[in-house]
Amino acid sequence: MDTLKKFELMEKIVRELEDLQHSQQAIIQKIGKIEVDNIELGDKKLDQDLPDMHQRVADNLDAIVDILAYFAEKTQNFGNKNNVDALKEQQAIDEVTGH
Repeated sequence: MDTLKKFELMEKIVRELEDLQHSQQAIIQKIGKIEVDNIELGDKKLDQDLPDMHQRVADNLDAIVDILAYFAEKTQNFGNKNNVDALKEQQAIDEVTGH
């Protein structure tokens, strides 16, 4: 895999991790809304299970945030080390000139 393709794949993974982070945040919000609604309803099964579910999703979110920070930094460092901006410029020139 050439350097530019590797960098683009790394950027794609960063975007997917960001999407995953947003999805987990949305799930936490939805669980929280159900917990609030259940305060009025008082269903014992929901009282029992929702806090654990909330904690597991929060733990997953923490793991996603950590891996996203690590991989975003790794991607940025890879791009800087390999002068990806110059590679992108050269690729654009090659596409225009037909090389």
